[in-house]
Amino acid sequence: MKSTPTWRTWRELLRVCAHPTHLRKTVTIALLVGTVLFAINQLDVVLGGRATGVVWFKVLLTYLVPFCVSNYGILVATYREDSES
Repeated sequence: MKSTPTWRTWRELLRVCAHPTHLRKTVTIALLVGTVLFAINQLDVVLGGRATGVVWFKVLLTYLVPFCVSNYGILVATYREDSES
């Protein structure tokens, strides 16, 4: 069984976020939650042909925010207090 990577430094933090298992989970969460939020907040504007650059920026943020929040949860759970590996 592979161990879950932990982090203490910024370099290790990026390694944890890029770990294939974590990345798969965070992207899945971003797609699911982002799609629901997009449908609630912007779908009518896009389907009505009234989408502007600002609307598309909001759509990007709609997917980016759950991706960042899920990564934050992983980072909180994998932080290493001491210098042990």
